[in-house]
Amino acid sequence: MNDAVQSRILLVDDEEALRQPLADYLSRQGFGVLQAANAAEARSALRDGAPDIVLLDIMMPGEDGLSLCRHLSETRGIPTILLTAKGEAMDRVVGLEIGADDYVVKPFEPRELVARIRSVLRRAAKGGTSPAEDELFEFEGWTLDPLKRRLTAPDAALVPISSVEFRLLMAFVEHPRQVLDRDRLLDMVQGREAHLFDRAVDNQVSRLRRKIEPDSRNPTLIQTVWGGGYMLAADVRRVSAPQD
Repeated sequence: MNDAVQSRILLVDDEEALRQPLADYLSRQGFGVLQAANAAEARSALRDGAPDIVLLDIMMPGEDGLSLCRHLSETRGIPTILLTAKGEAMDRVVGLEIGADDYVVKPFEPRELVARIRSVLRRAAKGGTSPAEDELFEFEGWTLDPLKRRLTAPDAALVPISSVEFRLLMAFVEHPRQVLDRDRLLDMVQGREAHLFDRAVDNQVSRLRRKIEPDSRNPTLIQTVWGGGYMLAADVRRVSAPQD
């Protein structure tokens, strides 16, 4: 469990009767657990330091889980697992589309949740490191730093990307000028929930295009290959990161 011992979880759920026993269970599994009863408490905890993963209930008073999920995805890039009720299917789809990495339906088996946590953490770790940790990917003036999950525009501005957008872009820069079909992209980016909806990858590609294309309505970098999928139509260079 060496991976779990090092991992910190922020558990956000307004239902203390579920939250406290779950926190105790996760602690026994070797995770460090910080609790928050609502989005405001979660945001306060995030100011004190970034966890490795967030477990986030969708239905909460005040700011709901989807709003907080969007914030985490767009500004933090922290992996997120949604805790949802059976009747919240559309909310789960929305959550995955705005950047959640996985979901677990209540009531759930704690061992399944732990398996999901470890799977997401492994996927995040794999996406967060390149073959050489000091390597950067450069294409058409853009620079992607896998270790810091940092995307820099040609004008040197930092462009925030969600964890899902990051993994999607990593898939493209690691396979430039190769056609990647939707099934492969969904498996690389979304994991086990890929089978739920075919258009999830289309939505993520559209979001990524809005950030890196000069004109997202007429994309030239991430091209659609009809009947095939998508392709990064650019040469990619791997360069060493400058020393701090």
